[in-house]
Amino acid sequence: MLHLKKKDKVIVLSGKEKGKKGEVLKLIPEDSKVIVSHINFVKKHSRPNPKKGSGGIVQQEAPIAISKVMLLCTKCNQPTRIRMDKLADGKKVRVCKKCGEILV
Repeated sequence: MLHLKKKDKVIVLSGKEKGKKGEVLKLIPEDSKVIVSHINFVKKHSRPNPKKGSGGIVQQEAPIAISKVMLLCTKCNQPTRIRMDKLADGKKVRVCKKCGEILV
């Protein structure tokens, strides 16, 4: 089960980007990877074509292992694990383990 969703705020735990914060752009569950905004930039060479115009060297975000990122709580602004709880109406929600805030 993935503990992250699109538009979650995360922090990188290890590697060359350690300590940087960003927003989840895309999840790749079959490879257990995630693409985070402004993290793990790579340079890609592109050819000119009629749709995209001129070619050249383009920078873009590359996937990073999901185990190297941790969810940031919106209330306490700290990296945290999550707990799944059920509300009174039976809906399952993610809850911060440190402060108890419901994560949307």
